[in-house]
Formats: sequence, structure tokens, C-alpha cells
Amino acid sequence: MMIDIIKPTYLGRLPEMSDTHLTAPTRFVEVDGDKFAYRRWGNTSGEQPPLFFVQHFRGGLDHWDPQLTDGLAAGREVILYNGRGIASSTGSPRNRIEDMADDIALVIRALGLSQVDLLGFSIGGFQVQEVVLRHPQLVRKLLLLGTGLRGGDPKMEPRVLEVAPNPVPTADDFLYLFFGRSEAAKQAGLAFWERRHQRVEQDPPSSMEVAQAQAEAHAAYLQPLPGANPYAFLNAVTQPTLVLNGVHDIMIPTINSWHLSQNIPNAQLLIYPDAGHGAQFQYPERFLRHAIQFLEE
Repeated sequence: MMIDIIKPTYLGRLPEMSDTHLTAPTRFVEVDGDKFAYRRWGNTSGEQPPLFFVQHFRGGLDHWDPQLTDGLAAGREVILYNGRGIASSTGSPRNRIEDMADDIALVIRALGLSQVDLLGFSIGGFQVQEVVLRHPQLVRKLLLLGTGLRGGDPKMEPRVLEVAPNPVPTADDFLYLFFGRSEAAKQAGLAFWERRHQRVEQDPPSSMEVAQAQAEAHAAYLQPLPGANPYAFLNAVTQPTLVLNGVHDIMIPTINSWHLSQNIPNAQLLIYPDAGHGAQFQYPERFLRHAIQFLEE
């Protein structure tokens, strides 16, 4: 297995410029006695900071779409990250979004980085918002995909609570949770499912302890906030922000994306048609164009 542990030494081979989503070694950085798994590759010749990815509920390093990660890596370094206790990372999983955000900041600094662009998907979007609010100097730009906000609308479809906790999600589970309902959306979902499994050395699945901790964090983060505008706290996010969702997100209602775009001062909102929670996976070519334009402009 391709594994490197840093602090103080590397074991195995170092990453190469020719690495891709399918070949980049799994590496670990040690923080506070726990080892955080990550993969890092891409173009280091440009001036842009690395793009740091934070994944959805229970998601690990291999739940990303290689078409997107490699497409983005052509112009910058990308870093895929597992939080404390998630998949191949060690330690007890966090059950507070704020603690997850502080871990991300610690790992960014431990990797020797002064600034990154942050991409958060689903519960990962909650985390990266908190990184910006708690550690703003670390973030240049922010991408929020299929996510919500503190105190946001929690009204998911009831069946989500039956499907999302499945210990080993199936392709049908992902089609229901992440994609639109048309035949074209289903075919796009199956194509994603095939790409997502191309890597031979897959990250292990996250434990049920991770699921429980993240569910607790999610529920606490969505407790209603007081005030005429309960989302005004997002006015403090000054970084350019791209918000993306599908027109019908059954897990984190799409209206939350509207609230994000209305309260982050320098935000732009994209809503993809016939799409759900994983709009970027359903329209990978479209999302790549939008994301690259946003990151480079």
C-alpha cells in the first residue's frame, strides 16, 4: 500500500508530478498524537495556493470524482483530506463542527501551508465555513457544494435517514441521495460511480462511530438561531465564495444555498438543473469550467 508518514520521516515513495487521483500515495500528517490521512498532487508551477477538499458525511479520500480532482490538479495542487477518525485517519471522530474546523486549520499549518483555497461538500461545507470564520487568514477562496449553514433549513426527505446510514452504500443509494431523477441524471450517476471506484487501493470505509459523531455535529449545527436575520454572522466571510447546488437537494434543501449567497458578501450562486445534492458529480465538465474560472479570476 502506498503510505507515507510525515513527522519526522517519509515511508515509501514520495509523490511525483505525474501522480493522479488513481496513483497519488496516501500520506499522513501527525497532529496532537493522531494521524490525518491525505493525498496531495498536481501542478506546483503556478501561483495559486493548493485546493483543500473536505468531504461529505462519512466520506473518505475515494469518494471524490477523479474527473474533478485531476481536472483541477492540472492548474494547481489539490489536497484530499480525512478528518480525525475518518476512514484511514486515526483518533476519535469529532462531534462538533467547530472542532472539525480547528483540526483542518491544524493540518493546513502542519503541512507547512500559509494559505489554501477550501472546497467543502455537504457536512464538509459546514466545516470549511467555520475554518473561514475561525481562521480567516488561512483561506483565499471558498467553494461550498451541496451544503447549508449554521441554523439552516434541516428539512430533508424522510427516506434519507434510512438510506444515508447504510454501512456500505450501494450505487442505488448514491443515485437516490446525490443525483436528479431523470434517466440522464441516473446515467450520469452511474458514470460517477464507475469513476469513483477506479482506484485500486481504496480508502477503508468510515466506522459507525464516525457516522454517529457526524450526525450529532450536524444536528447541533442546525439548531435554529435567533434574530431578524439569523444568518448575518456570514457577513464576516470576506473571501470570494462560489456556492453550488442542484435544483432539488433532498438532503440539505437548496434554499440553504440561497441563504449562503445572500449573506456572504462576495458570493455567487450556481444551481444546476435536474440535479440534487451532488450536482458537481452529475455535471463534472460544467463544474470544472465554473470552478476553474472562479479560482483563476
